[in-house]
Amino acid sequence: MEEMEKSISFDGRDIRLSVGLMAPQAGGAVLIQSGDTAVFVTATRSGAREGIDFLPLLVDYEERLYAAGRIPGGFLRREGRPPEKVTLTSRLIDRPMRPLFPQWLREDIQIVATTLSMDEQVPPDVLAVTGASVATLVAQMPFYGPMAAVRVGLMGDDFVINPTYKEIQQGDLDLVVAGSPDGVIMVEAGANQLPEQDIIEAIDFGYEAARELIKIQNELMEQLGIQRVVEPPPEVDPTLEEYIISQATDDIKKILSQFDLDKTGRDNALDEIKGRISGEIAGLGEEEPVRVAAGEDDKLLGKVFKSVTKKLMRQQIVSDEVRVDGRNLQQVRPITCRVGLLPKRVHGSALFTRGLTQVLSTVTLGTPGDAQDLADDLHPEDEKRYLHHYNFPPYSVGETKPLRSPGRREIGHGALAERALVPVLPSKEDFPYVVRVVSEILSSNGSTSMGSVCGSTLALMNAGVPISKPVSGAAMGLIKEGDEVRILTDIQGIEDFLGDMDFKVAGTDTGITALQMDMKISGLSMDIVAKAIHQAKEARLHILGKMLETIDEPNSELSPYAPRLLTIRIDPDSIGTVIGPGGKTIKGITEETGAKIDIEDDGTVTVSAVDGAKAERAVMIVQNMTRKLSAGDVYAGRVTRIIPIGAFVEFLPGKEGMIHISQIADYRVGKVEDELSIGDNVIIKVREIDSKGRINLTRLNIHPDEAAAAKAAAGIKD
Repeated sequence: MEEMEKSISFDGRDIRLSVGLMAPQAGGAVLIQSGDTAVFVTATRSGAREGIDFLPLLVDYEERLYAAGRIPGGFLRREGRPPEKVTLTSRLIDRPMRPLFPQWLREDIQIVATTLSMDEQVPPDVLAVTGASVATLVAQMPFYGPMAAVRVGLMGDDFVINPTYKEIQQGDLDLVVAGSPDGVIMVEAGANQLPEQDIIEAIDFGYEAARELIKIQNELMEQLGIQRVVEPPPEVDPTLEEYIISQATDDIKKILSQFDLDKTGRDNALDEIKGRISGEIAGLGEEEPVRVAAGEDDKLLGKVFKSVTKKLMRQQIVSDEVRVDGRNLQQVRPITCRVGLLPKRVHGSALFTRGLTQVLSTVTLGTPGDAQDLADDLHPEDEKRYLHHYNFPPYSVGETKPLRSPGRREIGHGALAERALVPVLPSKEDFPYVVRVVSEILSSNGSTSMGSVCGSTLALMNAGVPISKPVSGAAMGLIKEGDEVRILTDIQGIEDFLGDMDFKVAGTDTGITALQMDMKISGLSMDIVAKAIHQAKEARLHILGKMLETIDEPNSELSPYAPRLLTIRIDPDSIGTVIGPGGKTIKGITEETGAKIDIEDDGTVTVSAVDGAKAERAVMIVQNMTRKLSAGDVYAGRVTRIIPIGAFVEFLPGKEGMIHISQIADYRVGKVEDELSIGDNVIIKVREIDSKGRINLTRLNIHPDEAAAAKAAAGIKD
């Protein structure tokens, strides 16, 4: 393939596409660049696999630390387990690409995106998404593209395409929009409680930019002489579907309209119908065409039965506007909430139940030292103070399978819930705790991620975290049959599985904090997107009202088992004094008081202990150590060394001064040992600090009140 390049500019920020230079054996490859950020993306297709009934698409995003001129840490000095951001970017690429492949494809398809260079200004993730579309087109795979993605930021009143990291941090919006020629296909955003209309305008603004990138891809393919590949789907004998429709339609409709059935009962009833059909087919003679169509393949029967069920359920929603559980299109399932479910050793807890979806959220309050270190990451953030983890055990859907470490789905759902809650968390200055929330999915039947948002809001308030506003969330669905469109509020599992959209929206009563939209069709018009967002607001406010009936503001007190944090500021030049040689001094304070001490580079010292008195004692020691000494200050100290001309006294941790023999008593002292011994507790006054910084002490002219105060400060009892 000949080497070719195309570029486009958004407000002076170029995006360059280069093909034909790298990876000649890959199916398709592109180098996509903006600024000094460069992402290399490949798409490769292999032969079909036997025995699978799904599209085997694998998307991998990788980061190399050499991209930022860094060498990995650790013993091996090479990249190890991918950080969370890498997993989230892999999902970001997968979600708009997957609906654009024909779902009947059974060949393995792999997309690999690798960040080769990064200037720490331009985020590589949206470049990787667009690059995946280009690489797939170059590979000439069946693909309903092109597809492109852009990021939208909000600086003041102006939207910005592909903002820098700094602009994202300073703005009120971080929105990624992916679009195809047919419309919006994926949205993901975090926002600072922005009104619905602002979000809608931002999505529209981003989609217009994505259309420009789609146009550039079409021009590039035309210059390369590459036509969009459209492979016909495999022929399916209609006989089996016709037989199921004729023999089971009435029974399936009856089950779908039996509103008192729960999920398990409905699934069992449908399985009985499918089993009856299977038995009938098995009893047919060999000459019957339906028997020939079905063969001995139970998977084929199950696939066709599911297709018929899907059509009937969708017809019921479109024609009757009633759902399988009897709800109308905008109705939310019954909600119950409980807080403080677990003992106070868990710093905060809540149980949120919506229909058959149930989430247990817990809160743990930690010290600054518990923050997650993001050092081995290409991105500019160096730590996380709010951690949201999501667990999805198999029993939550009535299944049995081995427990494994969190997968991409768990990481993605936890990140979405985290993003929804970050805008309402208190500042580090107001609440110096590191906060970890864990959402345990106890039962799943649709929108567990939004259930996590609701349950975690309740748990945070139960823990006494002073969030600015409570956050709730709802998942919206879509049924689109021709020109007929129905938007569903609070979708359950079957509606997600058989529907066309999963649109999650979270926010406060003021505005949106997070949203995520995934499609199963090739695109959605802005009118439908806008309607879904407005309909989601009604659901969010309804859910929020139910939550506030249980707890309407954060508790005023923390759990007695949560650490007590005290924060002070010291001169950064005094940090070394507090730490001491090899950490000896700070370890000594910890051993003496039982408190944990965290020190930041700007001189912020955070002291933590479950017992507040211990924390106060440690704070006092640190303050005394870093206090600027003045002549006349009185302290209690301990004799550490004796020399012929005097005695050395440690009166603050790490601070030592000398009492000259003439300052030990108000009479002549012949030998220091006659008055003092090593280990003696003494009351001293700072006499002077000489030009070399040496501290000279005295025991003379100390008022009894000064002596008493010094003893009390040192914790010495008479």
